[in-house]
Amino acid sequence: MVTIKDVARAARVSVATVSRVHNGSPNVTDSTRRRVRAVATKLGYSPNAAARSLSTRKTLGLGVLLPDLYGEFYSELIRGIDQTAQQRGFHILVASSHNAKQEIAAAIQSLRGRVDGLIVMAPAPGAHRPVRDLPASVPVVLLNCPAPVAGYDSIAVANADGARDVVRHLAGLGHRRIAIIHGPPRNHDAAERARGYREALAEAGITPGPADEVAGDFTDGSGYRAALGLARAAPRPTAVFAANDAMAIGAVSAFREAGMRIPEDVAVAGFDDIPMARYMHPPLTTVRVDISDLGARATARLLDLVANGKQRQKRRELFPAVLVVRESCGGHGRTAAP
Repeated sequence: MVTIKDVARAARVSVATVSRVHNGSPNVTDSTRRRVRAVATKLGYSPNAAARSLSTRKTLGLGVLLPDLYGEFYSELIRGIDQTAQQRGFHILVASSHNAKQEIAAAIQSLRGRVDGLIVMAPAPGAHRPVRDLPASVPVVLLNCPAPVAGYDSIAVANADGARDVVRHLAGLGHRRIAIIHGPPRNHDAAERARGYREALAEAGITPGPADEVAGDFTDGSGYRAALGLARAAPRPTAVFAANDAMAIGAVSAFREAGMRIPEDVAVAGFDDIPMARYMHPPLTTVRVDISDLGARATARLLDLVANGKQRQKRRELFPAVLVVRESCGGHGRTAAP
């Protein structure tokens, strides 16, 4: 059986360094971490998880609580979280809360004692409050909460900025009837994207009609149904901003069924830049959120708290959202940023 001493000898480091690498300690250089892990993989070394937990008093697990698990957005987010956790020797436990306060509380309770920290995405107002019932020693990073929460690190997407940019672009192309397919009610991301939409229209001197704001819920089916209604409207919008890419994809399908060409009859834009967006026909104009990096950044922040305790000052970070212009709105593959 390969031992930790064998790995240390082959990697030309101390046993303590091998232990730090496998315990996820930040006090190891990246080059040393990579060398130790490469040697461990080559030799087939696998540390005993129970022994590690006893020696470190850590579970080496991270809890991830998301409003939903459906769709490319969440799969990309989880990918970024998992890859970053694995690099530091941690595993993740993922649960879905459906963004309800009671379900979040139940999920947090089920994870207590099984993880060393939590990433909680809770975009509904007040949905994050159950984390306040956790012991002060439990590290937590909040994602997309409506407002900064004292005592917690948080990361929020620049939703309003991204929505303003895409609607400004549509108005700049000459569109004066620009509809929106909203995200679900009581959702911070959806509300901020709606705010950006309205502010951009006001800047352009455009007053939306009551039929220009259509309900959706971030699913492709809701985008499809909303677009069928917009296709029957008189007058019809010449451009549609769907508050996420899944709804934009559903809308494109509905407009085509109605015999409408994209972008000749109606321009369509989304938000998130999920992997499928660039492979649509025509490729989808959208707002890019580096979803995998969002998960990676939240995980790195949480691992820092796990390693160093809660001594560091907490901060709220605004994660960038960048307009990407493609053919679905009449652009020709241009982007507003690399």
